[in-house]
Amino acid sequence: MKKLHKLIIRSYLGPFVMTFFITLFIFVMQFLWKYIDELVGKGLEWYLVAELLFYASANLVPMALPLAILLASIMTFGSFGEHYELVAMKSSGMGLMRIMFPLMIVTLLTSIGAFLFTNYIWPKSNLEFASLLYDIRHKKPAFDITEGVYYDGIEGYVIRVGDKAKDGQGLKDVLIYDHTQKRGNVHVIRADSGRMEIMQDKNYLVFTLYNGSSYEEVDSKEPQDRPHTLSSFEKEVLRFDLSGFQMERSDKDIFKDNYQMLNLKQLDQAIDTYNLRIEQRAKEFSQMLVRKTLPTQIDSVSAEKMVSDSAKAVAFNDFLANHKVQLIENAVSQLRSNKNFARNKLDMIESFDRSLNRHKIEWHRKFTLSFACVILFFIGAPLGAIIRKGGLGLPVVISVLFFLVYHITSMTFERLAKQNEIEPKVGMWVATTVLLPVGLFLTYKASTDSNLLDMEFYNKTVDKVLSKLGIKKEKKPSTKSS
Repeated sequence: MKKLHKLIIRSYLGPFVMTFFITLFIFVMQFLWKYIDELVGKGLEWYLVAELLFYASANLVPMALPLAILLASIMTFGSFGEHYELVAMKSSGMGLMRIMFPLMIVTLLTSIGAFLFTNYIWPKSNLEFASLLYDIRHKKPAFDITEGVYYDGIEGYVIRVGDKAKDGQGLKDVLIYDHTQKRGNVHVIRADSGRMEIMQDKNYLVFTLYNGSSYEEVDSKEPQDRPHTLSSFEKEVLRFDLSGFQMERSDKDIFKDNYQMLNLKQLDQAIDTYNLRIEQRAKEFSQMLVRKTLPTQIDSVSAEKMVSDSAKAVAFNDFLANHKVQLIENAVSQLRSNKNFARNKLDMIESFDRSLNRHKIEWHRKFTLSFACVILFFIGAPLGAIIRKGGLGLPVVISVLFFLVYHITSMTFERLAKQNEIEPKVGMWVATTVLLPVGLFLTYKASTDSNLLDMEFYNKTVDKVLSKLGIKKEKKPSTKSS
């Protein structure tokens, strides 16, 4: 029995590892296609791109893992059925659940590993990924001067080169506008030829110019006077600072409080904090609203008269007659103030609610991935036993369809939860709740040797119905080779 268990596990692990890395590679290529515009032209070293793709692949594991389990289980049991190995195991007295038992253990261990990954590794990879992508996005494009194009990548300068030598260093017809004084084109340098070199540390660009002139306007207190100086030179050396082109790594503490960078314990603390903030803001809102709705600017003498005078009705009518316009204006102004106050406070509370929902969604995500792995296994294994087809043909089509149902349902209800349309605990568990009865149904049908997806069974059923209706099915003429 142990040898049989080893055979089943070995038959499963091969397709699982293969499909996992294939699907992960496809998702990484999709990511690369999405962010390709922000990576090209930045002059990034290969190890930075490799580091970004590594963290991106870790970020995409929760998408690739369920699909790999579904596809590998369909391929494994489909191959068993196609080669009659499943029939041989059943003929020896083993039921389908007994055959699936070693892979149930493997799937259970995989789901536990998925939980540990999403709770400990995924937040750290998200932090590294977000920090590195932020730095790449804010990095200047690589230094590149093109012939006949005004280049303004160096801060404070605009450079145009008429022609460049094949080695990329020799220059002709060089024009440099110096804007470091921030007074416009008051300093212009022009040279017939020159040479451009970047220092070994890549922090400075050295221009050696030959046979040129320098024009500079001198600042004057009189606006009508525009004195200037014009000087010629046979050789002049200019140095430009290129340190701004180097990518600087930002502080990771900027991103560490994001909900995607937190584990379960940190999420619990953040959720409690948001609940306290919402409760505090709601209490402050109710108290402030009560204070703001109390009448103000009422004449104290008239008020005392209303309280002390026995003829309260007469005093009240006199008070209204004398202060009617003032009371109406005060009431309208107070209502407008209360309306704006209420709108601002409600917007603040809704913002806290959205942040709270995102933290709750991330909290439930730690568990939904593990349950999705188990449920998709109980869909894939019996489905492979029913269709009895291995390889990458029909199993791939069926597994992709089921995965699309799972992914679209999950993303749709997760978005509704983020928009505060439904509870996060409902939105995050809808996909697994929908697929759970499907997995139970397929497991039951496979255990009872159902002809659910047997095309021969459906063809015979159609022939019986047609024969009862008196319709004869035309047979295709057979061609025999002479």
